[in-house]
Amino acid sequence: MKRVVICIVCSLTLVAGWAGCSKRPRGTAHAVVEVKADISNAGSAPSIEIDDTDWPQWRGLRSDGVALDQPIPESWDESTNVAWKVDVPGHGHASPILVGSLVCLATAIEEQQTQIVVAYDRTTGEERWRLVVHEGGFPSKSEIHKKGTHANSTLASDGQSLYAVFFNSGKIFASAIGLDGKLHWQQEVGDFSSKFGYAPSPIVYENYLIVTADNWGNGYIAALHRDTGKVYWRTKRPAVSTYSTPLIAKIHGRDQLVISGCDEIVSYNPSNGEQLWACSAISEATCGTPVTDGSSIFASGGHPDKQTVAIKGDGSGDIVWKNSTRIYEPSLLVANGCVFGVTDDGIAWCWSADNGKVHWKQRLGGSFSASPILCNGKIFVPNLDGETFIFEAKSDAYHQIARNKIGQDSYACLAIGGDAIFMRIGYSQGQQRNEKLICLRTP
Repeated sequence: MKRVVICIVCSLTLVAGWAGCSKRPRGTAHAVVEVKADISNAGSAPSIEIDDTDWPQWRGLRSDGVALDQPIPESWDESTNVAWKVDVPGHGHASPILVGSLVCLATAIEEQQTQIVVAYDRTTGEERWRLVVHEGGFPSKSEIHKKGTHANSTLASDGQSLYAVFFNSGKIFASAIGLDGKLHWQQEVGDFSSKFGYAPSPIVYENYLIVTADNWGNGYIAALHRDTGKVYWRTKRPAVSTYSTPLIAKIHGRDQLVISGCDEIVSYNPSNGEQLWACSAISEATCGTPVTDGSSIFASGGHPDKQTVAIKGDGSGDIVWKNSTRIYEPSLLVANGCVFGVTDDGIAWCWSADNGKVHWKQRLGGSFSASPILCNGKIFVPNLDGETFIFEAKSDAYHQIARNKIGQDSYACLAIGGDAIFMRIGYSQGQQRNEKLICLRTP
């Protein structure tokens, strides 16, 4: 099987409107939920070779929000260009991923206190299997933000396993699941003192699964072996509640793991966890994941400070440009020499990647949690009213292509692959909210 370097970024829908991140002493440990893993058939489990038709992580194959150009629909509603629509058990803000013939989701049923991974047939939407990863051990309501869920982290896949990370029993657990729905291993990664819940998604890098857990107890980043779950390295982080997942990318000729939060942007060596450089920037609490053009690193958002910044990726940590724009939950997008972003309160921005010059800004309307996706030279981004805006990734002006509505809300990001768009959508009737997974495809 071909080895691929894959990066997952944070599911940035957990922390809408969150206020601040304070430091506090490490909390007491909680009981661990024991889950027995059957790894006897792990070696014979089905696997696939990840390619451009897959969407195996948050924001796609290269974790940059850029999809392969393909004939996907640009207009839809409840009946137009809907290939299939299925119910999702429970609730979650985790985005769908595409692996071979499967569409996979992390979700949670609060009444039963179960955290689950579900796999659907990519062509028909038929449920293939579901696995209860944790039962019991849910945190108290005071430890989860009112807009958050118990399944915020998007899954990752290397084509052989699905990797799920959940906050349960006061700890962070990572689990490896075969494409046939069988649990291979589960590893307790470390304690987690929750202020508003857990948001980051796992990152697959070479032979390791990297898990981030910034929290106001003791923050850390840990690398686990993908085949066994054994912890390979662990790096201490500040005792601060912040919510971003790092980016792993080749920047200035070397692989770097870059993360924002704790009043700085820090680069680590993803092979051993050693710090490469740091730059004071943005804010104490951030949700967005940095992006890069291979030379500079771009990041935004935070509380209490507001800042969008470009930093040299050469190891100097020097700031190239900055402004006072705050994009807290959604991540940025880099394309055509520009940095695009949509603020939480619905303003789209386009800056020059070189110097930060504002090319244009446009009020879209509504509130946003999902991150933008690029396909066919167009940017797709849904808001919390179920509307998806499509506009051209150009610097001369804002050119809107479409504004499509389906469902009542959309916290999760789109997944694009195989000429189709996959969306996790909320539908509300009174106080009852249910979720559906939707496949959009042009007939």
